[in-house]
Amino acid sequence: MIDRPFPSNRGLYRLPWTLADNAISWLEPTSFCNLACDGCYRENEKNSHKSLDEVTRDLDVFEASRNSDCISIAGGDPLLHPQIVEIVREIKRRGLKPILNTNGLALTKELLHELKLAGVYGFTFHVDSKQGRAGKWRGKNELELLQLRYEYARMLADEGGIACSFNSTVYEDTLQYVPEMVRWAHENIDIVHTMVFICFRHVVPQMPFDWFAGGQKVEWQTIHYHSDSERKIDITSNDLVAKVRERFPEFTPAAFLNGTEKADAYKWLLTERVGTKKEIYGYLGPKFLELVMAVHHFVKGTYLSYASPATAKMGRATMLFLWPFDRKVRKAAARMLKNPFNLFKRAHLQTIMFIQPVDFMKDGRMSMCDGCPDITVHNGELVWSCRLEELKQFGTFLRSTEKIDGH
Repeated sequence: MIDRPFPSNRGLYRLPWTLADNAISWLEPTSFCNLACDGCYRENEKNSHKSLDEVTRDLDVFEASRNSDCISIAGGDPLLHPQIVEIVREIKRRGLKPILNTNGLALTKELLHELKLAGVYGFTFHVDSKQGRAGKWRGKNELELLQLRYEYARMLADEGGIACSFNSTVYEDTLQYVPEMVRWAHENIDIVHTMVFICFRHVVPQMPFDWFAGGQKVEWQTIHYHSDSERKIDITSNDLVAKVRERFPEFTPAAFLNGTEKADAYKWLLTERVGTKKEIYGYLGPKFLELVMAVHHFVKGTYLSYASPATAKMGRATMLFLWPFDRKVRKAAARMLKNPFNLFKRAHLQTIMFIQPVDFMKDGRMSMCDGCPDITVHNGELVWSCRLEELKQFGTFLRSTEKIDGH
């Protein structure tokens, strides 16, 4: 663990997302996947496609209980669902942004075009070195996989008008690659709109806890998301910031979500930067993001999730018109204007996000993301997607408690 990179939460904007009013909701039309990622929290089930009627009922639950800007369509891999185009079209019909979370294996140019016509708003591609990809990507590290990421980003850019995001799970041995991935994102700021890094979590043997489903004790080896060997599971958002700052000292997050049991934990830590492919003018501040969220909610009735590619190209206008509201916007604008010719260059906005999943307190309490965006539907109820297997396997969320005398 590293020391906190900020003096207090007051130096950041706390994203105003709640269970009932949240930028994102998480739809899972299938649990079937064509990869087996290390650390995946979902069981891979071949015959798990929901019917279109079931998907519609899940969307009805979201609309009745949760005010959202977008629907993240996940799984499993949603591109394997035979009615994925119809699902995207239904989400779009309801006035929501359909975002596809996929590993990209099943994506073709033809399917991409169909999805765009149906109203897809964006893609989040999960690409990392522990997915077991075959062919020329077998055994490649995070830096070698940058070419695959570029191919997906280029495919979306060539189709046009679709937001492009990537996420990667960060493990003890891949933490070293994060700064170079952040640099690569800058190099492709014109076609890569968001990069997300997710700290690895699992149930592992060194945990000093007992596990219970209601009053019934559960052996930790039976929990779906467990590893049989000891592994590092306490990488934090702070660790990611520190690693990036080793190479980019100016890197500065601006907004966060805290933990349910730990108010000073950065469960979602958001950085917004502006620049060209050659130069980052600056990292925008908390007042900028507060203004964006407040205005979007006032005008649209929802908190903003994904921005469109057209909006991401408005970096220059952001600096020129919003500088009175945020000192870091002013700083970025001043840096841009050091060279007046920069006024004629397009500047882009780009988001770098760090996600720190469930943390365990010493007494076994689990600190979740307070205002979690990745809430899904199970049996007509809103539940945490990252712990859905507990409900499916045990009928309830598990509790962990400190072992007594180590037993």
